[in-house]
Amino acid sequence: MTEQLDAVVIGSGPNGLAAAVELARHGASVRVLERADTIGGGTRTAELTLPGFMHDVCSACHPLAVDSPYLTTLPLADHGLEWIFPPLSVAHPLDGEPAVLLRLGVEETASELGIDRAAYERLMRPLVRTAPELLEAVLGPLVRVPQHPLVLARYGALALTPAKALGQLAFRGTRARALLAGCAAHSILPLERVMSGAVGLLFLITGHLHPWPVPRGGSAAITRALASYLSALGGSIETGTQVRSMADLPAARVYLFDTSPRQLAAVAGSALPQRFVNRLLRFQYGPAVFKIDWALDGPVPWRDPRCLGASTVHIGGTLDEIAASEAAVWRGDHWDRPYVLMVQASQFDSTRAPEGKQTGWAYCHVPEGSTVDHTDVIERQVERFAPGFRDRIIARHVMYPADLERNNPNDVGGAITGGAANLMQMIARPTPRIDPYSTPNPRFYLCSAATPPGGGVHGMCGYHAARSALRRLHGFQRSRAS
Repeated sequence: MTEQLDAVVIGSGPNGLAAAVELARHGASVRVLERADTIGGGTRTAELTLPGFMHDVCSACHPLAVDSPYLTTLPLADHGLEWIFPPLSVAHPLDGEPAVLLRLGVEETASELGIDRAAYERLMRPLVRTAPELLEAVLGPLVRVPQHPLVLARYGALALTPAKALGQLAFRGTRARALLAGCAAHSILPLERVMSGAVGLLFLITGHLHPWPVPRGGSAAITRALASYLSALGGSIETGTQVRSMADLPAARVYLFDTSPRQLAAVAGSALPQRFVNRLLRFQYGPAVFKIDWALDGPVPWRDPRCLGASTVHIGGTLDEIAASEAAVWRGDHWDRPYVLMVQASQFDSTRAPEGKQTGWAYCHVPEGSTVDHTDVIERQVERFAPGFRDRIIARHVMYPADLERNNPNDVGGAITGGAANLMQMIARPTPRIDPYSTPNPRFYLCSAATPPGGGVHGMCGYHAARSALRRLHGFQRSRAS
């Protein structure tokens, strides 16, 4: 038998690689196993439409990565990661009036919100002022003793209000309400549910820290940099390695799964109590997405040309329209005017498309496992605010929920957040445990977005899981020394 490793990480998404890096930084011998031929999980980049057009297969814009309390401590720039910051984070077009813009300055953003100018400043200034402490508090397990209790309490009092109610209570006009709704819909929750307001506020805060960035060359640059740093620390990665059972795992002291709870149960179920396995199998994944990538013969012809300055465009109209769209998806309905999240990375990164051309990336939310083609409804929504958009399309590539799951098995049913972000699953994610990254078997850990703080490219799930596993590894070291 080969020499036993300290740790094996199953899955090479941002969380799996962050876990491996943190373990290696503390002297552990680490190997990452990836079933696909390329690393990356939800951060892959490929020529999906035509040669020379580079499209992000899943995640595209990364406000949480550039402000991650963990990733920002790593020398990823030394390993090739370059962030490109656009002039604006978000443009939110509206019918018959200028788009709402999420600018870097709170006052700059508020200046275009009409009657809600002062209300927006009152709401956001205290949150942005304490943003570093707030991000440290919310991007971790909610069951721990908070390091910044007063900061978290101020945020929590607002964040526990559902987004629709928060918008109606805090603002009187359509513009500020729409801006909040577009950010809150990242939660993929009905805007009448708790946690939707928390997500909306979090994304507004990030827009006032940095313009929402894209990585030069595509999202794959994030995991390439993590992999390069891991290699420099002595860790290794094996691609094309399918883990179906414990027999496929090399000998190691601990195993960290950057997988869905369902995959953890399938591989390690025989080593876990059946009651715990049953809870893993009951984990809720939530609605899915239907995604389109476009090769475009020029920029998107937005009616309000200022939209071209934003990395991300929230399409869906007013708060009430977006709330209706998101509620319909949770009922299992397909909405004919859905909320559409669009990223125009090639506006700022010339490596993404041939000269004079552009790429477009967009998705809408659909019921889990949907087989309905949403190409027309998404493109009609874009045309609503960008007349002539379809004339710019050279080629398109669509991904149904099943395609997303085939690309990344963590996207169960086409859900991209690692599991529904409802209140119960944020507190007890994936099951009720004081240490949510651990399992009843002290050798097995979960480090995917199915653990706190949930979805997004921030690496915090992997970091916290690694810290938990390191306590076990330190126990091994003490045993060997005694």
